[in-house]
Amino acid sequence: MHMPALPCDPDLFDLLVCPLSRQPLKWVDGRLVSTDQATRRVYRVDGDIPVMLIDESKELGEAEWKTLMAADGPVGQGAQAVRQRHGRG
Repeated sequence: MHMPALPCDPDLFDLLVCPLSRQPLKWVDGRLVSTDQATRRVYRVDGDIPVMLIDESKELGEAEWKTLMAADGPVGQGAQAVRQRHGRG
């Protein structure tokens, strides 16, 4: 299984959350997708910059969201992962 390259620094990726649901994001198909089934938001990445504005995000249909959640791709692991990565965990 091949994991796609992250769109940004791994620390930033782990710290990013959906601004609407405050849930972790998954990097899949060149987009950041909220792992929250209730909101199902997707955020674009311009170059290497995540655009984390609710007004510029899109709500996915449930079937598309489920397909993206089942696809290969890393999920942000939160501040604890960043602390552990830097020996402060």
